[in-house]
Amino acid sequence: MRGRTRIFPEFLAVVAAGFILYGVMLALEGPLGRSSPLFSFETWLAKAPDNLLYRLLWLLGDVSEAEFYAGVFGGVGLLAFAFIAYRLDQAGSRWRGFPISYGTGLWPWVLAASSLGLIISVFLFGGFLSGGWVPTFVPFVSVPAGVVFIYGRGWKNVFTGGILGGLVTFPIAYLTIQYLLAPFGLPPVIGAVTGMWLGAIIVFELCRFLPWMTREDAPIEGDDIPETEAGASVQESSPLNVPGTRGWFGRRVLAEFSEAQLYGNELASAGLILGTLLTWALNPLHPALGSGLLPAIILSQVLTAAIGLLLYYGGWQSNEWYPTFVPVVSVAPAAVLTYGGSMQSIIAGAVLGAIAGPPVAQAIIKRLPDHWHLFIGNTFSMAICTLIIIPILGLLPGFEVVSA
Repeated sequence: MRGRTRIFPEFLAVVAAGFILYGVMLALEGPLGRSSPLFSFETWLAKAPDNLLYRLLWLLGDVSEAEFYAGVFGGVGLLAFAFIAYRLDQAGSRWRGFPISYGTGLWPWVLAASSLGLIISVFLFGGFLSGGWVPTFVPFVSVPAGVVFIYGRGWKNVFTGGILGGLVTFPIAYLTIQYLLAPFGLPPVIGAVTGMWLGAIIVFELCRFLPWMTREDAPIEGDDIPETEAGASVQESSPLNVPGTRGWFGRRVLAEFSEAQLYGNELASAGLILGTLLTWALNPLHPALGSGLLPAIILSQVLTAAIGLLLYYGGWQSNEWYPTFVPVVSVAPAAVLTYGGSMQSIIAGAVLGAIAGPPVAQAIIKRLPDHWHLFIGNTFSMAICTLIIIPILGLLPGFEVVSA
């Protein structure tokens, strides 16, 4: 209780900042929408199946799709600031923030594997975009990175993870969405993350029988580096990254926004958000699947991250990492998109997601075999919590389905 009391002022400041940003964006979106130099999501989706340039831009948008942003400059900002964070981490700078990719030094290999998986997914399955949005982004935030974390650096691991991730995850996600979710009006994110956790189980089990896949090089930075709950070795933590230190709470909320990519760094997240806001300023109907709900999505994500960190602060103190980011990329934004961005959908999705998502993920993580990456627990929690919470909200007064 004493620890939560210490961070409560920062919690209030983060929540206030979220509402201020939300108010400013609502005030600006009308004038910005009258003159939009950037193409809309509708135009993007229509041209991506047959136009090489727009397909390449779609690939770049998929870099930020896990956060429900899918904006061209959001992906650019994430990658650019992640590179800065990596260089600062390598230099041991006090400005590195939370060490990117948990201080393993694996970020370039993670990026290479994830990018390969994404390229395969977008160019092999991108033709399905002619029928509407499809989850081509799933390899970028799942199996390829997980293979690198489990098996270590090296091009054999990059190509194995990237190729298998690109081939396996999309079909599972697509079929789940088309045949299990769409008929019942359930959020597509459930199918996307199912492609991640189920695809990961298939690939990790397959890797055990591939003769070139060995774990002997997996401890990257030395045998004396501790394990975190994120399933990756970390360097000695900076005093600034100890839970409860001044500024930790706000920085951690920000870092949650890049956890889906397994970066977990506030600089990378800042680049993601700044790039997304730039995209939105150029055309409010470009990001967030052209829904016009980006202000509500960001507010819901800020709230659910802040509430989760406040509730499970003890988990962070005990484990050095806790899956509080789970509702940031699942329940909270799914509630906004499903129920039209109303304030009740923002708050209810944020609160219920923050309560349920992290402990469910942690319970699964503790039971996973050691040759499975722990993101399986995170993504399974995203799927089950969204599957339960979103329909329940529809039973309450004031929640009217706008989109699934």
